[in-house]
Amino acid sequence: MGMGTSPVGMGMCQSGPVGMRTFPPGLVYVPRDVGAPSCPRPSSVRCWGWPLVPDPPHQCRTAPPPPPLPAPAPLGGSGGGARAPIGAASGRWRGRALTPVNDSPPVAPRCQRPRWANTGPGAPGRAGCPRPLLAPSGPGPWEGASSGAGGGFWGIFVNRSLALEKIKCFGFDMDYTLAMYKSPDYEELAFALLLEHLVSIGYPHEILAYKYDPTFPTRGLVFDALYGNLLKVDSHGNLLVCAHGFRFLKGAEILHYYPNKFIQRDDMKRFHILNTLFNLTEAHLYACLVDFFTNCSRYVNCDTGYKHGNLFMSFRSMFQDVREAMDSVHLSGCLKEKTLENLEKYVVKDPRVPLLLSRMKEVGKVFLATNSDYNYTDAIMSYLFDFSDGHKAETPQRPWRSYFDLIVVDTRKPLFFAEGTVLRQVNTDTGKLRIGTYTGPLQHCAVYSGGSSDVVCDLLGVKGKDILYMGDHIFGDILKSKKRQGWRTFLVVPELARELQVWTEKSELFEELRSLDLFLAELYQHLDSGSSERPDISSIKRRIQKVTHEMDMCYGKMGSLFRCGSRQTLFANQLMRYADLYAASFINFLYYPFSYLFRAPPVLMAHESTVEHGRLDAGEAGTTLAPWLAQHGHPGQQVAGVCRDSSGEEEDDGEA
Repeated sequence: MGMGTSPVGMGMCQSGPVGMRTFPPGLVYVPRDVGAPSCPRPSSVRCWGWPLVPDPPHQCRTAPPPPPLPAPAPLGGSGGGARAPIGAASGRWRGRALTPVNDSPPVAPRCQRPRWANTGPGAPGRAGCPRPLLAPSGPGPWEGASSGAGGGFWGIFVNRSLALEKIKCFGFDMDYTLAMYKSPDYEELAFALLLEHLVSIGYPHEILAYKYDPTFPTRGLVFDALYGNLLKVDSHGNLLVCAHGFRFLKGAEILHYYPNKFIQRDDMKRFHILNTLFNLTEAHLYACLVDFFTNCSRYVNCDTGYKHGNLFMSFRSMFQDVREAMDSVHLSGCLKEKTLENLEKYVVKDPRVPLLLSRMKEVGKVFLATNSDYNYTDAIMSYLFDFSDGHKAETPQRPWRSYFDLIVVDTRKPLFFAEGTVLRQVNTDTGKLRIGTYTGPLQHCAVYSGGSSDVVCDLLGVKGKDILYMGDHIFGDILKSKKRQGWRTFLVVPELARELQVWTEKSELFEELRSLDLFLAELYQHLDSGSSERPDISSIKRRIQKVTHEMDMCYGKMGSLFRCGSRQTLFANQLMRYADLYAASFINFLYYPFSYLFRAPPVLMAHESTVEHGRLDAGEAGTTLAPWLAQHGHPGQQVAGVCRDSSGEEEDDGEA
C-alpha cells in the first residue's frame, strides 16, 4: 500500500498535534508498482475513521453443505460474510489468503471478520448463522462468471434490516428473475432482431455488419438524445464517463458538450436512463449507430445529428427509431418466438427453483406478477418446471401454477404499482381473456391479467410490508413498489458475480486509490486560513485518473456497474436506496432459514466517524455481552420459529 491506514475502519494517520504543518514522519506515497511502506504507527499516532471507501472483504472458509440447513447460530458465534474469488481461483486481500471454495454449495461457513473490517449498507446478513458467499454449482446465466445460478455467488446483501419471519408473502417477476436468460446469447439474438428492424425501415444495410459486444454496455447508462452520447453518471448527475459511439471523450471534448460536467437528470425528454437488462442491447445499438454515421463519408457530422444532402437525422430521431424497434421486437413477438424455438440455448433451467418455491409456500403465500402475456409465461414456466427430460428435480414434478397462490400477467409495470389496469381472468385453455372485470375471490391456480398492486394485496389478504417482492428492474420492480406501496424489496443483480470477481482479483487497484485519497487529505490536513502554501497535486490527480481507468477496464469498456474509481454510480445509489436486499439470484434464499434476520449495521455520518469506536467481531461481542446474557437469558432461542427475548416479546427488525 502506498499509504498507511489504521486497523480500525479506513483510518487516516497523523503524527503529532493537530495543526502542525510538518508532514507526518514515514507517511510517504509511493506508487503501487514501486512498492509502498506501511504506516510506521509511532506511539503518538492518532487515527480517524474516514468514510472514504466501502467495506474491505471478510475472510472466509466454506465447507460442503450437510443437509438439512442449520438453524441460526447463537449470539457470539462466528459472523460476517466473504468476498472471495469466484470459482476455485485464489486471491488475496491485505496479504490474507482466501481459501478457494469447493464444488458443492456451502451451507455454514466458518468466517472470521477482521477487527478492522468496516460495516455499512450492502453488507451480507450477519444475524444468526453466517451465510455462504461463493461456490460453483449448477447452471450459470451470466457471461464471465463462474457456474451457478447467479454466477456461483451465494450471498444476500443487506441495505435495510429485514426479519424474514415477518414476511407473509413472496412476490416474483418472471423475466430475468424466475427465468434467467443466458448471456450473451440472449442479447445477441435481440441485437440481431433490432438491426433487421432498423434496416426494414430504411437504415443502411451496412449496419448489419455490427455484432453485439458484451464487454461494452453496462446497466445504468444515460443516453443524451441531443448530442448522441452515452453517459455514466453519479446520483447527482455528475459525469463519470462519456462516449460518442465507441470513442470515449476526454477533457475539452467533454466540456464542449457539458461545460459543467453535469446533467439535469430531471430533463426526461433529453436524458434517458437505460436501467434494465433488456436495455443492454439498446445501449450497444446507440453506440453502433453513432459510430457508423460518424465514420461514413456519405454523412456530414453535426453536433446534434447527421446531414445527408437535404436530409437531416437528429440523435433524437435516432433514439425514437431505436425505441420503436425495441417495442416492435418485444410486442410483435418475434423475440419471444425465437426464444421459444430454442429454450435450452436462451433460458437457464435450475432444478432448485421448484424446491425453493415449495419451501416458500410452506411459510407464506407466493405470487407471480409479470409484464409478459400468458402464452409466453406459460411456455417459459412450463420449461422451468419440467424435468422429464432427464434433469434431476429436487421435488416431485407438478404443474407450475400449483407453486403460486396468485398469477398475474400483462401487469404493465410500473403502471401496475399506481392506478393499474382492469383485472380480467385468463382462460388457461385458450390463453384468451374472459370478458368483463373480475370481482370475485381468489381462485386456486387461476391466472389473471392486468390489475394493480392494490388488487394483489386485497386478493391475498396482505398489506405492504408483509410482501417481499423480487425483480431485476430497479425502476419498474423495486423503486415503484417501494415508494408507492411500501413493499419490501429484493433486487436481482446477475452481474454481481462478475463484479465481485474483478473487485477481488484487482483489489490492489482500489487499495492504491484509497491510498491516493488519504494522501491528498493529508496534504491539506495541517493548513488553515492563514496558510499561503498551495500543494501541487497535479501528479497525484493524474495518477488517480490512470488507476481509475485501469480499474474500469477490468470490468469492461464502460467500467463497473456500481462505481467509477472511488465514486459510486447512479445505479449503485438507487440500489442502496430502494432495494432492502440484493443478490446475484433469488435462489440464494435456499441457504437461509425463513426465521433469518437480515441485519444492516448502523452507518456513521461523517462527523460521527471522527470519534474512534472499537470494532468487535461476533465472538468478541458475545464475550462483551456475557454479563447481560447471563442476567437476561439468551435472546436467540427459538420459540415456534420466532426469536424472543426474556420478556417473551417478539424481536423487532428495527423498523417503525
